[in-house]
Amino acid sequence: MNVIRKDDVDKLQKDITAVVNPTKKIEDLEKKLEFSNSFENKVALADAYLENKMYTEAIAQYKTALINMFQNDFYVISKLQECHYFKSEFATSLEYGEKIVDSPKFKKSKAPFLYGMALEKEGKVAEAEEMLKSLDAPYSKYQERLELAKFYIRNHKLAASKEVLQDIITESKSMSKPGYKTNLAIFTKAKELIATA
Repeated sequence: MNVIRKDDVDKLQKDITAVVNPTKKIEDLEKKLEFSNSFENKVALADAYLENKMYTEAIAQYKTALINMFQNDFYVISKLQECHYFKSEFATSLEYGEKIVDSPKFKKSKAPFLYGMALEKEGKVAEAEEMLKSLDAPYSKYQERLELAKFYIRNHKLAASKEVLQDIITESKSMSKPGYKTNLAIFTKAKELIATA
C-alpha cells in the first residue's frame, strides 16, 4: 500500500507548474528577493536564471551575491565559471576557474570539467588534457569521460580515445540495471565512437 505524503504532492505540483510555466519559478523568486534581499534568495534566483539558460541575468545576479563574507563563495564562483562557459566567454570562465582551482571542493564539482573544456577552447590543449584526464576514474563521471574521448579524437589521439571508450563499454557490462539505464545514452555513444575512431 502506497502512502502519499503532502510533501510529495507539493513537489509534484511545483514540478508540473515549472514545466507548464517555466517563468513562474523565476517570478516567485524575484518577489521573494524583493521581500528579503538575502544571499540565499540572490543565489536561488541566479540558479533559476541559469536553469532557464538566461546566462546574462544569472551572471548579474550571482555577482550581486559575491559581497562581504560571501566574496569567495565557492558555489557562486563555480556558477559564474559555468555561465561564462555556456556564453562562450571562455577566457572569463577560466578566470573564475582560477579563483577556485585550489579549493578542496574543486575536484568534487563539475568545475574541473568546464575548466578543462575552456582551456581547450582557448588553445591550451596540453593543460586541457591534464585537467580532463584527472576526471578519468572507473565507474564514475561517464559524461566527462565521453567528452575526454571526444577531446582525444579532436586532437588526433585515437589510441587514447579508444582506450577511454573501451573502459566505458567494459564497465557498462557489469553495471546494475538502474545504473545502466541512467547512462544508456552515453554507453550507446561510446559504442558508436569506438566503431568510427
